[in-house]
Amino acid sequence: MLVLAIVFVVAVIVGIVYLVRGLGRGGSAAGTQGVPGRHDSPEDILKRRYAAGEIDREDYESRMRDLRS
Repeated sequence: MLVLAIVFVVAVIVGIVYLVRGLGRGGSAAGTQGVPGRHDSPEDILKRRYAAGEIDREDYESRMRDLRS
């Protein structure tokens, strides 16, 4: 009975550790879009925004020049 209680406590602790680690990686950092461990460059984010129609061509080119300077 004591062994079963120890195994249960260890399992709960391991579960909490995995839960905390998963929540730490799942934060909404810019550019991740729900993909853990993925960090896009500013250029990639800008290209995606232009492709999605969030910004026009003039704004895209202006911002791209700013990033490259």
